[in-house]
Amino acid sequence: MVLTQEQEAIRETAQRFARERLRPAYQLRDAEGKIERSLLREMGALGLIGCELAEEFGGAGADAVTAGLVSEAIAYGDFNVGCFQMMGSLLGGIVSRHAQPELGREWTRRQLAGDAVLGIAITEPDAGTDAANIQLKAVRDGDEYVLTGEKASISFCDQADALIVLARTGTRESGAHGVTAFLVTADRGYSASRYKDFGHKIVGRGSVFFDAVRVPVTHRLGDDGKGFTHVMQGLEHSRMLLSLMCLAAAQASLDETWTYVQERKVMGLPIAQYQGVTFPLVEIEAQVAAFRALCHQGLALRDAGRSYRLESARVKALAPAIAIEAIQQCIATIGHYAVSMDMAHQQRLRDVMGFQFGEGTAQAMKLIVARERAGRLATSNTLMRS
Repeated sequence: MVLTQEQEAIRETAQRFARERLRPAYQLRDAEGKIERSLLREMGALGLIGCELAEEFGGAGADAVTAGLVSEAIAYGDFNVGCFQMMGSLLGGIVSRHAQPELGREWTRRQLAGDAVLGIAITEPDAGTDAANIQLKAVRDGDEYVLTGEKASISFCDQADALIVLARTGTRESGAHGVTAFLVTADRGYSASRYKDFGHKIVGRGSVFFDAVRVPVTHRLGDDGKGFTHVMQGLEHSRMLLSLMCLAAAQASLDETWTYVQERKVMGLPIAQYQGVTFPLVEIEAQVAAFRALCHQGLALRDAGRSYRLESARVKALAPAIAIEAIQQCIATIGHYAVSMDMAHQQRLRDVMGFQFGEGTAQAMKLIVARERAGRLATSNTLMRS
């Protein structure tokens, strides 16, 4: 892919920031389990959060391909910090499009400047892939809605300054058509409980509880009953960015492993001379490169105003698994030394593994692809039996 001068410039900025500010403390941040807000503000000042959003909302008005380049660069240095950047694109896009103008500008500008962390609360204990089965209730009471229920597996659960929350304003029978989106600020009084995950610790994931939490009508995002549609429209883009992040983490381990096999010697000779050592790396790196190209193709389609639903589902279905396989191959190539907690390979593996499920499981993504290719004949029941 041939980049423009503008794309090259912002990628270089992101790579320099990732190399100098992120990569050296990648494992330290994991051990501490938090991110410094000052670091997010640095990213924001450089225009590295949600760069494709309009200047009116604090973005650079860049294209989607550029956003993908930034996501790759940041995740190469620290996969988890890349999540904050990716959420800037996803949630900043939702808020800027569907919030009332003043509210939208305020929160999008804060997020893109690194002054605020936003999360999204869709999943519930009994509503994961089937997000249309949402049960958390929002009942209108004058100029407010009263939210009651529980969300589960929510990223940034205990550090977000605000959450985009999907809640049911219609009946259960109305399915997705009865779901509304709200921007719920942390001062509204919801509570959170973080899980003890083995990866992406600076992001944090957990349950969020709403006990008659009151939200102004002015904080509704879009029309009543349209929340599911508003949110889903942004997921195709974020799935691309998340897939690129996984591939970038894999590429970081591959680059380190290529250096290792050139330096490691057995009987006085570098092990890079052995095909049994290098060929597996060649093969898995080719797969990483192929999925990276598919991601860029999908983002280019988005920039052209064309559908990229198929490409988005394909990469989200398979790119995280390819990244995991690549990192595992790197560990196998290096051997017992790579298993050490002092090495970054194990952390990349832990961080990437959790995102096989976030933004849509591999099974759900394959169902989308099958339906795009074979129509409704490719039903969920058929896929389950296969």
